[in-house]
Amino acid sequence: MAQNPEKRVSFSTMKAKLTLSLIAALSLVVGTVMRAADKPSDSVTVSFHEAEKFTDARSHFGGGPDQGYLDTLASHLKKTAAKRLAPGQRLEVTFTDIDLAGDFLPSATRSQDIRVIKDIYIPRQRLTFKLLSPTGEVLAQGERRLSDLNFMNNAGIVGRNDPLFHDKALITDWVAKEFKS
Repeated sequence: MAQNPEKRVSFSTMKAKLTLSLIAALSLVVGTVMRAADKPSDSVTVSFHEAEKFTDARSHFGGGPDQGYLDTLASHLKKTAAKRLAPGQRLEVTFTDIDLAGDFLPSATRSQDIRVIKDIYIPRQRLTFKLLSPTGEVLAQGERRLSDLNFMNNAGIVGRNDPLFHDKALITDWVAKEFKS
């Protein structure tokens, strides 16, 4: 008995449409989950005390602190720390100084502002933190001075194109050591 070619095309077309619909729905769900996972947590608050006095949080020679850089570091800290907190815990972090990895070399024009990353320009951060229980009880607090003298050799390959790669690595390492879950 021969199959009707018209029905075969119709069935395979329907199958293809169903497959595409399922892929589209799955992409939508995965995208929503990924955005939620990337969204900084409300359980972590980050502030910057007198950022204008920071050693080096600037994006060009002689400039003041770059708010975009500060926001990027805050967002990274929020995402990283939120994964380590128990449900209901809150973390409050205040940066009191930041010295980004690398430095700018003086140049005749601003168009030549390039951050040079060398092992003599070590990333450093100073912060205070307070870890609170769901009832507001202080579970841990303190001041930390973060630095990595070997930052040029410790970091992996992934993410090296990120301009704040070494500075984010300091935060990631601190969170992993401080909040062992």
